[in-house]
Formats: sequence, C-alpha cells, structure tokens
Amino acid sequence: MERLCGDEPFWEHNRTFYADVPDLTECFQLSVLSWTPCIYLWLISPLYLFYLKRNNKGYIMMSLLNRVKTVFGFILWIVCWTDLFASFYEMKEKDIPLIYFITPLIVGMTMLLATFIIQFERLRGVQSSGVLFIFWTLSVLCAIVPFRSKIIHASTKGEIKDTLRFTTFYMYFGLTLAELILSCFNEKPPLFSSVVTDPCLGFYISLQIHSIVAECMKLFLISGFFLSLAIKGYKNPLETKDLWSLNKQDCSDTVVPELLREWEVEKSKAKRYETVVYSRAGKEANHVEVSPEEVEVLLSDRKKSHQPSFLRALLRAFGPYFLIGSAFKLLQDLITFINPQLLRMLIEFTKEERVPSWWGFSLAFLMFCCALLQTLILHQHFQYCFVTGMRLRSAIIGAIYRKSLVITNEAKRSSTVGEVVNLMSVDAQRFMDLTTFLNMLWSSPLQIILALFFLWQTLGPSVLAGVAVMILLIPLNAVIAMKTRTYQVEQMQYKDARIKLMNEILNGMKVLKLYAWEVSFKEKVLQIRQKELNVLRKTAYLSALSTMAWTSAPFLVALTTFAVYVTVDKENVLDAEKAFVSLSLFNILRFPLNMLPQVISSLAQVSVLFPLLFMDILNSGFYATHCYSYTNEWNHELNIHVLNILINVLVPQGSLLAVVGHVGCGKSSLVSALLGEMEKLEGHISIRGSVAYVPQQAWIQNATLRDNILFGKPYVEQKYRCVLEACALTPDLEVLPGGDQTEIGEKGINLSGGQRQRVSLARALYSEADVYLLDDPLSAVDAHVAKHIFDNVIGPEGALRGKTRILVTHGISFLPQVDNIMVLVDGMVSEMGSYQDLLKQNGAFADFLRNYSLEDIIEDMSVMSNDVENPKTKSIRRRRCSERRHGDQQQEKKEAKGEKLIQAETTETGRVKFKVYWEYAKVVGPLLSIFICFLYASQSAAAIGANIWLSQWTNDARNNTIAHEKVHMRVGVYAALGITQGFLVMSSTFTLALGKIQAACKLHQSLLDNKFHTPQAFFDTTPIGRIINRFSKDIYVIDEALPYTVLMFLGTFFASLSTMIVIIFSTPIFAVVIVPLALIYFFVQRFYVATSRQLKRLESVSRSPIYSHFSESITGTSVIRAYGRNSAFVLMSDMKVDENQKSYYPGIVSNRWLGVRIEFIGNCIVLFAALFAVIGKESLNPSLVGLSVSYALQVTMSLNWMVRMTSDLESNIVAVERVKEYSETPPEAPWEVEDKKPPGDWPSEGNVEFVDYSVRYRAGLDLVLRNISLKVKGGEKIGIVGRTGAGKSSMTLCLFRLLEAAGGEITIDGVKIKEIGLHDLRSKLTIIPQEPVLFSGSLRMNLDPFEKYSDDDLWNALTLSHLHKFVSNQPAKLDLECSEGGENLSVGQRQLVCLARALLRKTRILILDEATAAIDLETDDLIQSTIRTQFEDCTIFTIAHRLNTIMDYTRFLVLDKGQVAEFDTPVNLITQKGIFYGMAKDAGLA
Repeated sequence: MERLCGDEPFWEHNRTFYADVPDLTECFQLSVLSWTPCIYLWLISPLYLFYLKRNNKGYIMMSLLNRVKTVFGFILWIVCWTDLFASFYEMKEKDIPLIYFITPLIVGMTMLLATFIIQFERLRGVQSSGVLFIFWTLSVLCAIVPFRSKIIHASTKGEIKDTLRFTTFYMYFGLTLAELILSCFNEKPPLFSSVVTDPCLGFYISLQIHSIVAECMKLFLISGFFLSLAIKGYKNPLETKDLWSLNKQDCSDTVVPELLREWEVEKSKAKRYETVVYSRAGKEANHVEVSPEEVEVLLSDRKKSHQPSFLRALLRAFGPYFLIGSAFKLLQDLITFINPQLLRMLIEFTKEERVPSWWGFSLAFLMFCCALLQTLILHQHFQYCFVTGMRLRSAIIGAIYRKSLVITNEAKRSSTVGEVVNLMSVDAQRFMDLTTFLNMLWSSPLQIILALFFLWQTLGPSVLAGVAVMILLIPLNAVIAMKTRTYQVEQMQYKDARIKLMNEILNGMKVLKLYAWEVSFKEKVLQIRQKELNVLRKTAYLSALSTMAWTSAPFLVALTTFAVYVTVDKENVLDAEKAFVSLSLFNILRFPLNMLPQVISSLAQVSVLFPLLFMDILNSGFYATHCYSYTNEWNHELNIHVLNILINVLVPQGSLLAVVGHVGCGKSSLVSALLGEMEKLEGHISIRGSVAYVPQQAWIQNATLRDNILFGKPYVEQKYRCVLEACALTPDLEVLPGGDQTEIGEKGINLSGGQRQRVSLARALYSEADVYLLDDPLSAVDAHVAKHIFDNVIGPEGALRGKTRILVTHGISFLPQVDNIMVLVDGMVSEMGSYQDLLKQNGAFADFLRNYSLEDIIEDMSVMSNDVENPKTKSIRRRRCSERRHGDQQQEKKEAKGEKLIQAETTETGRVKFKVYWEYAKVVGPLLSIFICFLYASQSAAAIGANIWLSQWTNDARNNTIAHEKVHMRVGVYAALGITQGFLVMSSTFTLALGKIQAACKLHQSLLDNKFHTPQAFFDTTPIGRIINRFSKDIYVIDEALPYTVLMFLGTFFASLSTMIVIIFSTPIFAVVIVPLALIYFFVQRFYVATSRQLKRLESVSRSPIYSHFSESITGTSVIRAYGRNSAFVLMSDMKVDENQKSYYPGIVSNRWLGVRIEFIGNCIVLFAALFAVIGKESLNPSLVGLSVSYALQVTMSLNWMVRMTSDLESNIVAVERVKEYSETPPEAPWEVEDKKPPGDWPSEGNVEFVDYSVRYRAGLDLVLRNISLKVKGGEKIGIVGRTGAGKSSMTLCLFRLLEAAGGEITIDGVKIKEIGLHDLRSKLTIIPQEPVLFSGSLRMNLDPFEKYSDDDLWNALTLSHLHKFVSNQPAKLDLECSEGGENLSVGQRQLVCLARALLRKTRILILDEATAAIDLETDDLIQSTIRTQFEDCTIFTIAHRLNTIMDYTRFLVLDKGQVAEFDTPVNLITQKGIFYGMAKDAGLA
C-alpha cells in the first residue's frame, strides 16, 4: 500500500466516520472512486460490442450531437494523460506514488474506449446508449466526493496545493457531466431502416445490463408525455381524439399472430409426440400379441398428459417481455430490506451521545434515497406487467375471434354466443389482472425468507415461534383458497348460464313481448341469479375469514415471537431497536402473506379458464380448406352426405338448378354442405370460382345500407344503381330517411323482412361471383316483387344469366323457367330433371304440381315468361340501365348522411356525482354503511393502541427488574389489543360482504325488471352487445370488483390516517410539514382522478363495440366465409380492440405517473419523520423514534393505494351509474291495470275496430300508418297485402301495442286496448311471427314456458302443426333439446313450432305475419287447412305473399304507404282492377 499510496493512508476510519467534517483519503479517492466506472465499462464492453456486432440497425449520419460527444471524449483522454505526463515530469524532483501513474493511465484508456463505443454505436444504428449513460452517471457520482474534498482543503488551508491537478480535475468533472447530459438525448434514426422512433421507447440490450437506469428514464419520459394529457383532461373531459395512438408492438395485428404462431407450434409438438407414441406402441404390439383396444387404453394416460398447452403458448409469446418486469421486481424486493437496517442504525444513533449529527442526517437522506429508488424500480416492474396484461387480453380476444370465424357448426353449438362473449369480456380481463401480481408467486416466498433471515439476526431462535404460526396459517389459507376455487367454478357456470340466457332473451325480446312470456323468462333468470348470489355469499364469507387471517398474521407472528423472546431467557429484554426493526420487518411480511393466497386464488380462477379456452374455442374443430377443391373443370360436381343420405348431383356451368322439397328434407343442408358448413363424411365437392350466398334468414350488419350491399367491394356508381333496380330496392331508398346512407340497426331491425332479403340478394348480385347459392330468397317478398326479382336477377334473362345458380324455393310459379329441378325427399334426390321432363315422368313432383297448382296458373306461367315482356325488350331495358347517367338529384342523395339509428354510447363527463355514491349506499343500506365505516375506524384504533403499547413496553428495557416484573402484563395487553383488531377486521369485512350481496341483488333486479318493461323501440335502437355489457361486465364489477375496492379504500384511508396520528404523537413538529404535503397530495390526487376517471369511461364505452361486433359476426359466419371476408372482419375486430386499448394504455401510464408522485410524498414523510427524530434526539426516547419512523416506512404504500382506490372507486362506481342508467329507461305501459281488467272471457266475439289510427316507430320519425279506419267483425278472415314497407307488419304490432298510437285508437269487443294492461291484451291475442324464434331449452319449454298444458295438449298441438312425426322420432320426444336460436331445427320446422304455440293458446284473434313464407307449398296447404278448422270461429289477420293460399278469405286489406288503399272482398277487388288486381295477376290468380 505504501508503494501505491506513498505517505497518505489508503483508509482512515476516524476521518471518515467520526470527524465533524467527514472525508475520504486522497488515495481512496484516486483508486476506488476513479476505477469503479472504468471497471464497469471494461467488463461490460466485450459483451456489448459483441451484441452490437450481431445486431446492426443501420447507419447513423454524423450529427452535431455525435461530434460534440466524440470531441469531449478526446479532450477527456487528453486531460487524463496530462496528469500522467505531469507525474513523469515530477519524478525527477521527488518520489511520486504509483497511484498518480496508474489512475490517469486507466481513466485515459477508458475515455478512449468510451469514445470508440460512441462511434461504433453510430455505425450500428444505436440511437441512445444505456451502457454509456450508466458509465457517465457512475463517473459523475464518483467524482462528487473529490469535488467536495478539494474545495474543503482549499478553503481550510487558504491555498491550492497542486494547481495543475486541481485544474485538470475540474475540467474532467465538467466534461463528464456534459457527456452525461448529452447521453440523455437521442440520435436521429438510422438510414435505410424502419426502426420505431417513438421517443417513449427506450433502447435496451438483450442482456438488459443497463436497463434499470435506461428504463427508469423511459418511465419519466412516458410520465412527462402523460402530464400534457393530464392537463388537458383536468381542464376539459378527454375525448377519443385526445388519446395517443397505440405502439406497434401492442397492436392486435402484432400480438395475436404471435400467440397463434406459438399455439400452432404447441399443436404440432403434441401431434409429433402422438405419432411417436403410436409408432412405439405399434412396434410393441408387433412383438407381443396385444389388441389395438388394449394399446389405446395403455396409451390414453400418456396422450392426456401431452395435450397442447395453451399456457406454454402464452408463456412463449409474452414470457420474455414479462421476465424483464420480473427482474425489476427482484431488485425491488432486495432494496425493500435496506430501510429496516437503516432504522436500526437510526435508533442506535439516538441512543449514542458522542456520534456526529451528520450521521443522523445521512441516515435520514439514505432512507429517503432508498425509498425513492424502490419507487422507481417498482413502477418500472408494474409498467412491464400491465403492458404484458394488455397484450395478453388483445391476443386472447383476437384468437377467440379468429377461431370463432372458422369453427364448425358442431363446435359452435357447444359454446353459445353468450358464453364466448363472457369469455372475451370478463375472463380475458381476469388474465390481464393476474399478470400484475403473477410475480408475487415467487416474490412472496423470497420476501418471507429474507424477512425471517433478518428477524433471526434481530431476535435469534425466538423467530421460529413466529414461523410456526405462519406454517399453521398456511393450511387455513390453503383450505380457503381451495373452497374459493370451487365456488369460483360454480359461480362462473351460473354466470355463463345467466349471460347465455340473457343473450337469448334480448335477441328474442320481441317474441317474449308478443306472447307475454316475460314473467316466465324473468323467473328463469332470477333462479340462476339467486344461485349465483348464494355462491357469491359463501365466497364473501370465506373472504372475510381470509382477510382476518392475513391482517392478523403479521401481528400473531410478532406476538408469539416477542412473547417467546422475553420469556425464554431472562437476559432477553425487548428494547426499541429490536421491537421496531422487527415490527418494520413484520410490516414488510404483511404484503407477501396477504398477496400469496390472493394470487393463488386468482391463478385458480384463471386455471379454470384454460380448459374453456382450449376445449371450446382454440381447439374446436374448424373448417378445413379442402372443402373447396378449385379445379379447372367447367362443371360443379357434388358428392356429399346431407343428413347422412348420399347425394350425387351434377350442375352444369351457367345453369339454374331449383331445389324443392318438404320442410326438413335437407334443402338448406345441401346449400350448407356446398359452403363447407356441414361435416363431410365421404365423397368430395368441387366448385370452380368464387361463391355468393343468400341465406334463408338474411344477415344484415349494423352499417349503412350501401355498406351492406357493397360488403367490402369498391363502389361503382352505375353497377350499384343497376343492382338496386334489379333487386327492387330503388323505391325503398325514397322511403328510408337517409337513402342508401341510412344506418341499418342490429340484425336489420329497421328494415322489413322483405327489404332485408332484397339487401342480402343485392349483396350477392354486386359481388359478381361465379356460383350463386340462393336459399329461398323469394319467400319473404310479395308476389309481384318476387316476380320482378326472378325476371331481373335469378331467371334465364336476369342479371345472373350465364352464372351457375342453385335456387332453393317453395314458389312453383318460377319452376317452368329453370334449367333443372331437384326434388329432395328425406335428404335423398327423389327426382331430377327439367320441368317438362318431371311432368312427363308423372312421378311425385307431377302429382304435387297437379294438387297445388291450377291449370290456369300453369298456362299463365307461360304467358308470364313470354307475353309480359319478351327477351328482346328485357335486354334493351338492361342496356338502358347500364348506360343511364344519374342526375344531380341522385348524386345529392348519395352525399346525404343518413340518420343515426344506433346512437353512440353516452359517456358521463366530469366527476362522478355524489348521487351515484348515495345510490350505492342506499342499496347497501345507509345504517349498514355507517356501521361499516365505524368498524374500520375501530380496527385502526386497536392497531394504534397495540403499537403505542409496544413502545411503552420497550421503555421498560432501561430497567431490567421492572421489565421482568411487567412482562406478563405487557404480553397480555398487547395480545388483547391485537386479537380485538383481528375480530374487528373480520366483523367489518363480514358486514361489508352482507352489504355487497344486498346491493348486487337489488341493482341486478332493478336492471332486469326495467329491461323486461322497456318498449321494443329501445331494443331496435340499442345494440344487444351494449345491453349485454351491462349484464356481464358491469354486474361483475358490482358483484366482485366494487366491494373489493371499497374494502381496500376504507383500509388504506384509515391506515394513512393512523400513520399521521402516530407521527404527530411522536414528533409534534411534524404537523407543520403535513399541511403542504397534504395540499400536494390532494392536488395530485384530483389531477390524476379527473383524467383517470375519464379514461376509464372511454375504455368502458369502447369495450361494447367489441362484443356487439363479435355477436354480429358469429351469427353471420356462413355469409362471411362464403364471401371470403374473414380477413376484413378480423381487421375490423382488431381495430375495435385496439381502439379500446388506446384508452386503456394511458390508464396504465397514469397509474405510473401517480405512483411516482404519491410515493415521493410518502418518501418525504419518511425523510421528515427521520429528520425530526435526529433534530429532537435530546428530547425523544428511542421507542418513540422507532414508532414514528416504522409507521412512516409503511405510509408510502397506504398513500399510493388510497389514491389508486379512490380512482378505482370512481371508475368502478361508474358500473353502478351505467346499470342505473339502463334501470331507469322509460318503461312501456303497465302489464296489468287492476281497475281496467277486461272480463275473463274477453274477447268473446273477436270484433276489431281501428278508428282514425296513426302510428310512428319513434318520436320525431314520420308516421308509418296514417289515419287507418276499418271495422272487422268476429270470425272474419282478413288478408293484409301491399308492397314491402307499406306498413303490414307495423299494423300487427299495433294490435299488440308494441307500437303505441300517435293518434286514434283500436277497440277489441268494445274495449279500448290502450286502457288495459299489456299482458291482459297480449295474452288474449296470438301471433305466428315472420321470424320464428326458439330459445335454448327443451321443446316443451319452447311450447309452454308456464307449464299450463298437459302432455296430451302438447302432442295434439304438434299433430295439428304436422310436427308429430318429427318429434316422435326423436329419442327425447318433448324434451328434445333446442340449441340457441333453434339452430338444430330447419327454419320451416321452427315456423311449425310457432304454429303449435298458437294452437295451444287458441285465442279469439290470430295474426299470421308471413308465417308460412319458409314452408313448402304442401305443408303451407296443410297449415292453412289446420288454421281454417282449428280457428274457424276466430278473427284472423294474415300477411301473406302467396295469395293463392288465402284467396278464400272474407276480405282483403290493401295497404299503400301506410294508408288503406283498398278494403273489400277478393271478388270485388279484382273487379275494381286496382292494386289487388295487379298483385293477383302477378300471382296468376286474375
């Protein structure tokens, strides 16, 4: 050391620690402090240079910034070597210690290395260097001590001893500080590179060596960007346009493919393993005689264990990024344990009298710096975890959506839309929430081990007693976690069932209202809800036990440890140092002991979801691409199984094939098989070219009419206009408020059935496909419109001539004009050939025609196809259409914006009103709410009492005799206070649980009640996804998230309050600091909450479209697939998810912004508590210092959580606001009016009278029916006809008061229907609606939800509705399970079920709304005969397009533009030769 340092010592203990002005020796400064940054750079540079060599991001041009950094590097090298040459020069005169040669040499070489790295980074495209940033930071920090020393020496001695080295050092310090500042700035992006240049993104190397500082800088940068957003949000409510765009690496188009790629890898691994196992098994079986069945059994266990793991796919996709956050967590855990050791030193300092005061101040500032560093690192960890969670949610939603578009119908039936929406909304959220605390799985045990290690050092073996208590608590927590998991599974099942049922109810609300079935279905929902609440109640009670366990755990550990410590040995005295250092360690122990069971419980909940994701969605069977084998043949050959019967069909290119047959014979199944929608058992399908598909029930998007027709194709004006004309849509555009820019509601709610079908047909026509599959497109339109469409689109001279068309139809009038007819009977081709050939064959088809078609109709068909408009005329008209130029008027109409039917979801702005909190308090119970607050205050008082008692106990240490005498009393009182606290904790949690169940029950009940009483117009203009969001996400928040937030808020509020009380009690001067800190705290809190609340609202509102779009897509998968629009819909879904994440990401950043600032205030409290303890050293005893500082150390967490919980409370209480909003929508008229109840046998005659009746759909819209006046006598059969959109269906809805009168009235048997209750009215009317709606459940439930009828009645109704044969052939008979929407029955069969419902009700008035549109003529005829016999004496209103089936009706009502055009007997109307005559003529009846 003498050779190195000369006469100067290397280390001098007294000078450093016990001098009034502490300092380090010059040798230590020149060696250790100078070499530390150099050692760091030389160690790191080989790895870093290797990394740069492997990762070239491009070339950065030499900038001014780069030049300055390089020049400064060279100057630093010159400065260092100036010192070296000066030392060589001085050698001639005196002995110079080696340190003066070594240090300048090493530092100079290091500066050259740093300069080389600056240039090498530029050449490799590095914009900002974390490695050099750390190096310059270390250099500046290590130079601060000599900087101070040189000034002190110069001022004390009055002269500068070594002028040259003094000058060079300050030049060195200035230049390193300049380099540090310059390294904070980014270089320009590299040339010829597409790297992201977002200033929010930091650069970190793969080894993450320098990431701590670089990432902390990134955190500050992001927080800085958030500040501008926060200011904007504080001044005015934030809007979507104010938000930042999402980072590329967080977007769905990046994260979803990543997850799916890893999932495919998992599946291929599982397949490979299965192949290997089977091949080995095969070899074994060859050597030993073993049957294949035995091999299968032997291998079943091994196969099970090698299923593809979705968890592994998630880990590989998102694990590496998440692990960076885990590294920060590890660092933070280690730093956490420094402050208790500093507290030990502070208490020791207060005991010692001769120690310099700077010790105390240094310890106070060290505690502050340590806490600050902990804050920065912890929030960096949270940033990584939350971003991982965000990506995870996007990936899961995206993966589910992509799979949902390609899963088979069989797989789709296993998971209803409601269940999958629940998986996407609530359960994907659980995955996201879990990532935040997943690191606690390993962090908690680590913190527990470290805490116990330091406790062992403090209290010795006595700590084992505390460990024993912890071990005893583990089984209790394990039992609670296991039971919680069981209840969670049960609750999720009930929740799924409830959401599934609600989804169906909302989809079929119109039918429920028409049948007055609301009460029955409401009871079904409430039964499930009651079971769900029972499970929730059990979970809440378990949670109360769990909360007591984790709150009491640190105290019980402390109690047993202290009690054993003082009783095991008389020499052991509990002094302030041991007690409060142990107490701070026990407080650290509280968090991991609390979090571990919660994380395990959350993990348990999520583990339940993996099988759901794996089995139901991601591993479901999906359509193989080989369903379509594109060949070069010019024909389309079919060889497929439909309903397990073999079909062989050849359809020549360019021909029109009509498919006819009875209901349920397999017509729609044939079309589905062609689309690849059915399972192919054998044979093959070959289709050349693209496909267009028109389903039997039109699928319409919630978009404009034009967008529905274009369906992603580019807009071509003249082609578009021709399509509209061909599909008879041009007149409808004049009726619609915004022309083709009118927004169509969900499921095409504001279009009539015929309009929907024509829009669907127009979409197919516009697509210009090669093959057209038309599944009964003419059933929903009027006869004359059907003829127009057939002539202009489908027929031999229509727009699709020359295209291959397969037309499923029940309309016999078009059959003479088709090329070929295929007759299906029970899934088999009965006959096939041209119309004339089938007539000549004189088979079943000819008999059918003879029975259901009059000769004059057949003759008229030939007239229609020849005389009405010859082919030449048609081709001329078509040319005219294609050549027409459209005038300014049409152009203006095109530009006109349609009226918004589906309004954007409203978002409340500003602070959540006190009224919302009061509403929640009211449903919890006002007295109960006050009692809960009182219990929380009491438990905090008990905790303060216990700790003050402990400080008094430690004062006994001054006198050993008193300490031994009082030990039992001290332990007893301490235990009593702690146990009281535990009891109060359990009581408060238990009471809160009772309150939350009560609130959840009442809020759901009021929402459900209101939705069943809401008018139909609300459901027409509100997307189902938006309402479902209330029943799923918002009710989940009220059930689970909100009560937890209230619990945490009350806990943290009283914890923070008790800390302030204790610190002021210990050091009253602290009260001076509290006021400014409280003001800063309040300002930051309000500043944050204003923005955070609005971000949460935006996030909540942008969530609904995700689920609405999903529900819409899943119902139209066959159409989306047929048109090959999968990728476009995936893109739409991704955009909606990204839009939602756009408002979620600033929420994450806002939490980091808040955390850093609030914890800084907490760290200031630690600093001031320690500083005041040092200042008041003379007057304070060590026990009060320990009490004050140990409380201050835990306040940071409480303050942070309190603001977080304030924000979460505001965010989650929004769920109450949203539920209340939908619980208070204006209701329809009451179901029953007691003083206006009609007689029991009403209506006895069935007389119906409309008096000057007018109606509109909603306020502000035009009238759809104008001044209708007519009288119908009981028993009359009225046919209602008119072109599409004339108001036919609206008229029937008026009878049921689904639309309320705008003027005039309707009377039935002298009773004004507007005066009686809706159920009294609707239960006395029967309708067979246009769209048959079935609910999932048994056939019995679908026929008779109130269980009013006997089995004989049900079978009789089924016989009369021609379903007896079908149902009796089913194994389950009346208990046949109907899937969601009745998907497992054909549309015709569903319509027959609706007929059976009508036969059961048998009321005096029957309304048929195009009830037989989806049924073949033979069945239609049978139904009409059933209606004539069974409803002979009833008044019947029938809307029908097939006039021939109702020509024997008493009178016909012809509607035109909402007014009565004609109303008379059919004979008189034909004689008048008006509108009815024209329609009859089109149908061949006049």
